[in-house]
Amino acid sequence: MTGGPLARGQGVALWRQIAASLEAEIAGGGRAAGERLPTEAVLTARFGVNRHTVRRALEDLEARGLIRVEQGRGAFVAEDVLDYRLGPRTRFSELIRRQNREPAGRILHMAEMPAETLLAEALGIRRGRAVLRVERLGLADGRPVVVGHHHFPLPRFAAAAEALEHDPSISAALAACGVPDYRRRSSRITARLPTPEEAELLQQSRSRPVLVAESLNVDAAGLPVDWTLAVYAAGRVQLLVEP
Repeated sequence: MTGGPLARGQGVALWRQIAASLEAEIAGGGRAAGERLPTEAVLTARFGVNRHTVRRALEDLEARGLIRVEQGRGAFVAEDVLDYRLGPRTRFSELIRRQNREPAGRILHMAEMPAETLLAEALGIRRGRAVLRVERLGLADGRPVVVGHHHFPLPRFAAAAEALEHDPSISAALAACGVPDYRRRSSRITARLPTPEEAELLQQSRSRPVLVAESLNVDAAGLPVDWTLAVYAAGRVQLLVEP
């Protein structure tokens, strides 16, 4: 594609004109959802401007949710946003499949750790008692959407580690420990900027916020089984809270 000449000296910033040109291409169907945009170098040559001007235009498009920027990979036309419903029985794979996407999970790290005060209070255990901490990456159609930090009280859920080595499903791991069903008792949702590690895992810019949900899951008897801190890519997920 070739861009028309920019109107210089007409009172409209060059980066705004570049952003408007790229936005028109996206809106007009000239660029498909998920398509990678030309590199900054290519856009610089196309519009006859410096790289800073092109970068400012891309930042504007990203801020408005029209594109997503992945560290080390470039800029892509934004896809449809997933509706992620936080209800009493939220299950990642079920939610993703309902929206005609293919779910997948990847265990990033597992380790035992002593429970600090707030975590111990949430799980109803003594401070310093051992818990199993599991870091899991959730994907939809191969795209990362959430990093979950799960905490299971030990020794009750000692078998979860072995189960997760064979199957990254949290629900399957809990079932292996004698908890075939569980529900969400509470959730607290906030927003912040991602850490460098979170931005890399979620393949997004560090300047784009993430949604953070702190949740407590309990078994049929009301006993805590998992305290989770889930970090969602806000550009790909919108959280819907259900009673």
